[in-house]
Amino acid sequence: MDLILWILAGGALGWIGCSHLGFNAERGVAVSVVIGAVGALIGGKAIAPMFMAATATPNGFSPDALLFAAVAAVACLFAGDRLQRWGV
Repeated sequence: MDLILWILAGGALGWIGCSHLGFNAERGVAVSVVIGAVGALIGGKAIAPMFMAATATPNGFSPDALLFAAVAAVACLFAGDRLQRWGV
């Protein structure tokens, strides 16, 4: 359940970043959505477990993990935008 929410949250943040904030505007909305979703997966699966205590139900919903996923998605979108502006 968390995995689907992370992907949806990252994709939504990617869409918002491209449509309203202009992040990765030259690459397009689809690329921004993918960057956001991948960033959310990295945040939820790799970063969140390092900073959170183990939960009693590993497959249950974790708002903390969703927060880490959202922050990682935003960071990946920002990094992608900066790299694009530098010509990479």
